This record gives sequence, C-alpha cells and structure tokens, in this order.
Amino acid sequence: MSRRAVVREEIRRFLEIGAVQVADLDLDGDEAVLRPGPGGPPVTHGEVFLLVRRSGRPVATLLTRVPEGADPRAVLTAAASGAPREAAAGDAAAPPPYASVVVATRERAGQLARALDSLLAQDHPRFEVVVVDNAPVTGGTRELVERKYGERVRYVCEPVPGLAVAHNRGLALARGEVVAFTDDDVVADPRWLGELTAPFAADPRLGCATGLILPARLRTPAQVLLESHGGFAKGFTPTTYDPGDPPRDEPLFPFTAGRFGSGANMAFRTDVLRAVGGFDPATGAGTAARGGDDLYGFVRVLAQGHRLRYTPYALVWHHHRETWSDLETQAYGYGAGLTAYLTAILVNRPALLPAFLARLPRGLARARALTEARDTDGGGAPGAHDTRTHPWPRRLSRLQRRGMLYGPLGYLRARRAPVSTVGRGTR
Repeated sequence: MSRRAVVREEIRRFLEIGAVQVADLDLDGDEAVLRPGPGGPPVTHGEVFLLVRRSGRPVATLLTRVPEGADPRAVLTAAASGAPREAAAGDAAAPPPYASVVVATRERAGQLARALDSLLAQDHPRFEVVVVDNAPVTGGTRELVERKYGERVRYVCEPVPGLAVAHNRGLALARGEVVAFTDDDVVADPRWLGELTAPFAADPRLGCATGLILPARLRTPAQVLLESHGGFAKGFTPTTYDPGDPPRDEPLFPFTAGRFGSGANMAFRTDVLRAVGGFDPATGAGTAARGGDDLYGFVRVLAQGHRLRYTPYALVWHHHRETWSDLETQAYGYGAGLTAYLTAILVNRPALLPAFLARLPRGLARARALTEARDTDGGGAPGAHDTRTHPWPRRLSRLQRRGMLYGPLGYLRARRAPVSTVGRGTR
C-alpha cells in the first residue's frame, strides 16, 4: 500500500472515533458527587472519561461506559471503587506564598474570558493575574480585560511574537514570590493555585512545580485520539526531582524534561527563574522553534541545583486541539520544540555538553520510541487507566520525527528574530 493510501486509511479510521463524555466524581463522604467536565452537559449513557477525587483531590482517571437506562452516578461510583482510598499528604500546612499568575494570549478573547473566570475563582489567599497580549492584531483582548475584569486583572501588551517572550514579559512584571503560568485554553480547578504553590512553602530548595492537565472535553476525534495516548497527564503520584539525587529510573535526567510537566500548568520561584534569565525567547510557540520554552525553563532551574515538584492535586482542564490538521501541526511542533529546547540548553549552558553527549545514545533510542507511540507518563502512571483504544497514526509519528530534525535549525533561525523591550504597553 502506498504512503498516500496509508494516510487515507488512517484518516478514515480517525474520523470513525466517537465522542467521549468527561465527568468528575468526588468520593468524599457518604454520597459521591458527580459533575460533568467544565462547561459540559449532564452525564448520560455512553462512554465516559472519569476523574476520580478523594476529598476534592484527584487520585485517578478511568475510561468506562454507562449502559442506557442506568443511573450514571451509581455506575461510575461502582467503577471508581478501586481508586486509591486516600490522596497523599499535602505539601505544607503553612499558607501558600503570594503568587502571580501569567496568562499569555493572542486574539482568543472568548477562550481567555473562560480561563480568567476560573482563575479569579481560586481559593488561594493572595494572588494577582497578569494577561500578556502577545503581538495583537486587534484590541479585543485589551477591551475584554478592561471592560469585564477592571483592576482585578493586569494587562500588558507585548508586541514581539513568541510565547517565551510573552512569558518573560509577565515574569518581569510579577510581584509574587512565586510566578505561575497557564494558557488561555484552560479552566483551572478552584484549588489549582493553592496546590501548585504550596510546595514552595514546604521546600526552600524548590525552584519549580508542575501539575495535572486533563481534557476539558472529548468531543472530536482529534481530542479523543490525543487523550487516548496520554494527552498531557503525568499520573497521580506526587514526585520530587532533585538534581542532587537523580531518579534511578531516569538515565537521561534532566534532559527528559517532558516527563516533568507542561507549560499549561507550571510555577517557579520568581527570583530563581529571573536568576537563570527566564525563558529563552528563541523557543516557544510563535517562533521558528515551534515550542520547547517550558522544557528549557525546567532544565535550566534543575541545572542550577533547584528541585522540581510534580503535584497531581494542582489541576487544570485543557481544551485540546479539535481537528486532524491541528494534530498534524501539534505533532510537528512537539518534535521541533523537543530538539529546539535541547539546542537552546547547549547554546546557553555549554558546560552541560559532556553530560548530554554521555546520554545521547539512550536519548536517540528514546526519541524513536516516543515517535512510534504516545504513552501515559512513559509507561502507565499509577492511578491512570490505560485508554489507548485507538492506534497512533504513523503519519503523525513521521511528522514528529521531521520536526525533531528541524528543531535545531528552527531555534537558530529564531535567535535572529527581534527581542522584547520590557516596559511598553502596561497599565
């Protein structure tokens, strides 16, 4: 069969993937509380992607089915009976530190409003929200922030395109001891910011924290396919990554930065991120490098001796891309961002080159495995049920490999782009 015929067959199978409901079940107390995913309709019969909580904290996900005519809450409660009985202990009893939340956006006022509504509903005792309007074409974002959110949200215009540039602008303006970053296409759980920043109060050596990312909806084949191969989730086990005590099951540490989390749900101790120079402006969406800015930040912080904490209790719901074309763009960008960030690390920290070269043979083998099939947390995260019910298309794997080959060139091209001038366009 020709390659074109294979792609046609893959797309045909892709279009046959059915929608999946998203639901949220809290097993706290005597009676389980069932809710639909953010903005979704009430749960009915059919296939369901279920988040299971204990006392409000995420402990597992599972994929199950509610038979026609059955009570969804009863069926889902029974299906969740095998979930961990208790969430792990919290990171700190002390109040979380004052935090700045930075949201970079570009011409997506409708999505941004949804994200901001969830951020302003956080149970964190003291925080600010900063919107960075990145290379805007219209005044829609500024008008939204000023009309609907007033002084509750700070607005800044960053004319130079690029996610890392936008994040650096937000970092420069942040007043908080901790600066958190999320995207304009998420809905943050009310406990998100408190759970994400609490580890900084518990561990003075902590430089970075990341959290759990789950799908807000699974309505299209693209959304279902992506999540069925792991999406952005990293499991339900709180984990501390310490450069002074590298994990034994991570021979590529710290260069496997994709294991640590994602830019839609991350926070840094503000002075630590500033000390390493923030994010490399030649990485990230909106540049020729296509991505990798978050991974760059993780490795730079770890390379300075600071710890990184992954906590599944800091949850955001992410609106995945919706079309086949979106998946093609995402696959290529993921591959490009991966090698672009590695190039950025070696350009900016050449002292890491010997360690990188020593890990290169295993790294190449792992890179090939990553492009063959996506996985949940690299092989089955505790508390996460295997939902790989649809094959990962070879077309997307090939695009990811092409992106990996392009990444270093994309990064070098992006380095020749203009840089930000901090201080313009604020209020």
